[in-house]
Amino acid sequence: MAIDPSMESSSPDLSFASDEQEIEHIGIRKRRGRERSPLGLNPVAMIDVVFLLLIYFMTATEFTLGEEIYRMDLPQRLLATQVLDPFELDEDPLRISIATTGLDEENYRIQLSGPYGQPVTFEELFEFLEQRRISLHAPDGLFLPDHPIIVEPTRTTRWEHAMEAFNAAARARYTNLTFAKPR
Repeated sequence: MAIDPSMESSSPDLSFASDEQEIEHIGIRKRRGRERSPLGLNPVAMIDVVFLLLIYFMTATEFTLGEEIYRMDLPQRLLATQVLDPFELDEDPLRISIATTGLDEENYRIQLSGPYGQPVTFEELFEFLEQRRISLHAPDGLFLPDHPIIVEPTRTTRWEHAMEAFNAAARARYTNLTFAKPR
């Protein structure tokens, strides 16, 4: 190993290179021979990722038909062209109250709203409703087939009794039947 004679002197020289030995700084990019390119995304790789995501979501998704069905009761267009009587009153619904009075199937009470005779059995209720329905055979009846009828069970009414009252009105060919919330 050869020792540089300039280093043997008592005063150290802090310059490592003389003016003749000038070190040229060359950047890494220039050494590789290419210019700096603008930053960008590879579109081929992006398309691959998009297709992979598309395939994933197509296989992971459950397609079901008719998840939500909304019942829509829209008014008829014919009714909009008719002239309505402004003094016509709404029809009061016929309310059929049903109460269970005992543990037996035969222990129940039927009560109709209004000034009518009160039926005792479901068969009498059916006959009452059928005789008072307006039809071709009975034009002097009280109620149209679409007259609102509400079955009102109490909280302690047996389900069979409430259904018997509903079925009596349905057998009498009424079409606008509903249950009220138990009271």
